[in-house]
Amino acid sequence: MADKADLIQPDRGQKAILIHLVNKDGFPDWVKTLSGGQRAALNAQKFDGSGYQVGIVPDGDSWFAVGGVADPDKLSSWCMAKLAETLPEGVYRRAKGEPGPALHGWQTAQYQFTRYKKPDKPVGPRVLLTKEVKKIDAAVAEAKATCLVRDLVNTPAEDMGPAALEEQCEKLARTHGGQLSVTRGDQLEQGYPMIHAVGRAAARHHSPRLMHLTWGKETDPVLAIVGKGVCFDSGGLDVKSSSGMLLMKKDMGGAAHAIALAELVMGAKLPVRLHLLVPAVENAISGNSFRPGDVLRSRKGLTVEIGNTDAEGRLILGDALTRASEEQPELIIDFATLTGAARVALGPDFPALMTRRDETAAALIEAGKANDDEPWRLPLPDAYAEWLNSDIADTNNAHGNAFAGASVAGLFLDKFVGEGIDWAHFDTFAWRPAGKPGRPKGGDAYGLRAAWHMLQKRFKPA
Repeated sequence: MADKADLIQPDRGQKAILIHLVNKDGFPDWVKTLSGGQRAALNAQKFDGSGYQVGIVPDGDSWFAVGGVADPDKLSSWCMAKLAETLPEGVYRRAKGEPGPALHGWQTAQYQFTRYKKPDKPVGPRVLLTKEVKKIDAAVAEAKATCLVRDLVNTPAEDMGPAALEEQCEKLARTHGGQLSVTRGDQLEQGYPMIHAVGRAAARHHSPRLMHLTWGKETDPVLAIVGKGVCFDSGGLDVKSSSGMLLMKKDMGGAAHAIALAELVMGAKLPVRLHLLVPAVENAISGNSFRPGDVLRSRKGLTVEIGNTDAEGRLILGDALTRASEEQPELIIDFATLTGAARVALGPDFPALMTRRDETAAALIEAGKANDDEPWRLPLPDAYAEWLNSDIADTNNAHGNAFAGASVAGLFLDKFVGEGIDWAHFDTFAWRPAGKPGRPKGGDAYGLRAAWHMLQKRFKPA
């Protein structure tokens, strides 16, 4: 995504191409205001005001654009995204009204992942003007956070291993004046034994680690953000199929969300004492891989029987959530690409949300609906907790039936969150299998904006 100056600028009356937004119901009346030649041009383009249509209308020696939307009076984040994707390079303004929430999609529509392949015919920035100048910085920050998630998830595992995630955390600390501590390799055995067990089989340059970044005044409320950083998941000795491994570069998507959310918190100087925890591993296969049937000790002291080495993300999160709980936070939010069961239930577009408190779920859902990033709440039912029982350990890491996989994974994580702590868990896909306007195929953020807007409301300055 290009810089703010390239994509959004304050509208001070500078020369710009107009964009008219219409819907299918209002199009017949609107088109009557045009000349015969202009109507013919739109007719040739088969433009009728349907959603995401884009039309070009000649206007003397110049032209203007028209976009189809559901409701010109109530725009969503994505209403102007198709325009941003398809219009030529230039400067634009909405003809009547302001873009409002559509500022987000205007920017994210221009995202391209170009690390390994450059576009054959690159197009310069499409700049959108707005008189709502006070909204620009916030809109840019959210778009950049979304695009950061995309960049991190789209990068293959060899270039986005645990060390690369550490570099991202170092960059955050440098930029915002945070303090970063990192526990690596065999140092993890004592304090974070489950992170060590999962990551110990990886090559030396992908050795496991836990990044712990702190920021903010110690007198402010404590907010902990935790993200699953499995940089590649082979499944371990319970090895995945080749098709199952194909997208496993995205298994660090939870870490990408957590890093992006921490960036938003620090960039906005939210009045919190932030603890960002990112356990980063590669779940590889070698002679020292952890095994099905092994019993691991955890930071919390609970023993965990390994029912499946492919249920590894919850293990590294268990140690990280325990560490986060030691700070007695007012709230813990974790993100993880945790279960296929969540995707079977909800598909890619709705991140599964699990919380201990109804009011926290309601606040996150409200914020998500208001910002086109709606999570869907799944339960944490006590009745299913027994499915994690073990004959030889305090708990198993996987249950033996095919039911309620997302909720049972949530119940496992709940064991490692301190008693009485407010906690929200996002089981997010972090991948878009098919592109939509403003949301290209590939890595993507789900639940990030819901969490960010909820946090702004909850921790607003006094």
